[in-house]
Amino acid sequence: MADKTTSQPVPTADHPEAIRNVALVGPSGGGKTTLVEALLVAAGVLTRAGAVTEGTTVCDCDDIEVAQQRSVGLALAPLLHDGVKINLIDTPGYADFVGELRAGLRAADCALFVIAANEGVDEPTKLLWRECDAVAMPRAVVITKLDHARASYGEALSAARESFGDKVVPLYFLTGTELTGLLTGEPPGAPHLDEYTELRGTLIEGIIEESEDESLMERYLGGEDIDQASLIGDLEKAVAHGSFFPVIPVCSSSGVGTLELLEAVTRGFPSPLEHPLPELFTPQGAARPAPTCDPAGPLLAEVVKTTSDPYVGRVSLTRVFSGTIRPDMTVHVSGHFSSFFGAADDSVTGSGHPDHDEDERIGTLSFPLGRQQRPAPSVVAGDICAIGRLTRAETGDTLSDKADPLVLRPWAMPEPLLPVAVAPRAKTDEDKLSVGLTRLAAEDPTLHIEQNPQTHQIVLWCMGEAHAAVVLDALSRRYGVTVDVIDLRIPLRETFGGSAKGHGRHVKQSGGHGQYAVCDIEVEPLPEGAGLEFVDRVVGGSVPRQFIPSVEKGVRAQMDKGLSLEGAPGYPVVDVRVTLVDGKAHSVDSSDFAFQMAGALALRDAAAATTVNLLEPVDTVSITVPDDLVGAVMGDLSGRRGRVLGTERSGADRTVVLAEVPQAELVRYAVDLRSLSHGAGVFHRSFARYEPMPENAAARVRAAS
Repeated sequence: MADKTTSQPVPTADHPEAIRNVALVGPSGGGKTTLVEALLVAAGVLTRAGAVTEGTTVCDCDDIEVAQQRSVGLALAPLLHDGVKINLIDTPGYADFVGELRAGLRAADCALFVIAANEGVDEPTKLLWRECDAVAMPRAVVITKLDHARASYGEALSAARESFGDKVVPLYFLTGTELTGLLTGEPPGAPHLDEYTELRGTLIEGIIEESEDESLMERYLGGEDIDQASLIGDLEKAVAHGSFFPVIPVCSSSGVGTLELLEAVTRGFPSPLEHPLPELFTPQGAARPAPTCDPAGPLLAEVVKTTSDPYVGRVSLTRVFSGTIRPDMTVHVSGHFSSFFGAADDSVTGSGHPDHDEDERIGTLSFPLGRQQRPAPSVVAGDICAIGRLTRAETGDTLSDKADPLVLRPWAMPEPLLPVAVAPRAKTDEDKLSVGLTRLAAEDPTLHIEQNPQTHQIVLWCMGEAHAAVVLDALSRRYGVTVDVIDLRIPLRETFGGSAKGHGRHVKQSGGHGQYAVCDIEVEPLPEGAGLEFVDRVVGGSVPRQFIPSVEKGVRAQMDKGLSLEGAPGYPVVDVRVTLVDGKAHSVDSSDFAFQMAGALALRDAAAATTVNLLEPVDTVSITVPDDLVGAVMGDLSGRRGRVLGTERSGADRTVVLAEVPQAELVRYAVDLRSLSHGAGVFHRSFARYEPMPENAAARVRAAS
């Protein structure tokens, strides 16, 4: 980095009006990271651009990003242009890292959709546009890679308009490698004048309409020539409304369009003053009115990314919404509060994000640029900075004044749906694995850690295989723990398929007191969810009263271990009624232990006399896909032993398929659905119930075991 940077002062701002926070989003390989390099060169921050293929870019500076030649986390690259500080937020394009992308959008006031001129608009990018549209996020479009052999600016523009709507309008006219501003440039001569004039008219009409400037519309319709300053002012209003989307062509390799893009950002994109703050609450859940974006106002900030640096420790990338942060000040850290935000109980999900509510002292303040942490004397409302040594703050936490603690409603995070079971390669690494996973989960809200009490496996719930690979790499590189990926065990259960009688006899004599206990039981199945019902029908004292609880204890212990018939592994037994009907005891040799053993043996004897059914967990699944993929999804569900419950409409061109599918068939569904739908499908799952596994599937399970 040092040999590429200039001596330009660290970009700072003392007021929100002089800040623009722009998230670069779009498909992987679209050129976002390369575009950041070109903009940093254009602004004088770098003397030359780095290359993704060489691992020399500012934003892809993590070791795994260099190795994989793609972004896996969001990165901040500040620059100064025309007196305005622009915080470029580079986000990953690959679907596995959508959590980082959404965190970047939370920190931004405008989204810059980066589309390559040699590619179309993929389905995940269309989904992201819909998400931004739902919350009226201001957006613009940049078309990159104009110098690619298969590049077609016209086709890329048409694809963007077809995918995003007719409010996607060019801000510049491109002829060859020259840009002419449709608002600010001189009209070209023939043969391009007619096209230029038509595009300029479309742009002006769109700006005036979407800015809702009625007086300017009247002047325009009256034939008046609108001055440039009025049009640029209305452009900024139209973009801020989230309903008008300018297009800027940029060639990162040659620098064509980079200054024009910086000009569009500083003059046409909204400042933090125009972006509404998220909903605000007290830690007890009471709604509070959001403050304005005022450096002199009450402190309100949010941690959007947490990383661990080997030299400075934990670093919290933070967006300041109100107030001013200074080094060494004490702030209140509020985190998660699933109880009143309606999130799942952390003890169930194992997400590694428990609620917390405490004071912490701000450490160092800096404005990051790649690996560099450049000191910041203070950070005002609207800006983004890195805070060092916040030992308890995690991604998504709110920072506020300690005298008036507040918490922001967390942003929507995708649900990790790919389970990956892991085990430390060395037994001595168990403690290090636990520490490493806890820290990684605190940094990454899309990583959930489950300690399954039935299968006794550690399960990482990830967004996909690439996400899992990054987690495993971090465990090895940062925490020195090598783990093996092992087969995921599904938490199966067993139950009796019919009624049966069982005889348990535990008799041993080897000198001194022996062991003697005999019991007879009857077992019958109960409805799902009934658990164990133990009934005592012993008459005549054949089993002494003090040993009846011992029989029940032995039955319960055997139910927990499973029945282990015919060499197959046992699974917990559920939903049976066990009736103790008779037995025998010895005045000297009977004991609590002996009757526990007899009870367990009686249950196993009863199981041998009837059918034992394997029960498998079944999930309710909702899958949202484009209409033309509904048939393919239903066919795939059928092959997974799924039962389709119905369909629902979702918007103009999407359908929700509702189904019930065994968990065993959903292990890789997150990966398979993405492949089947080319990234256009999303799904959610929730536990429904246990039900008998078909005999052929049960036979395969027992054979595999």
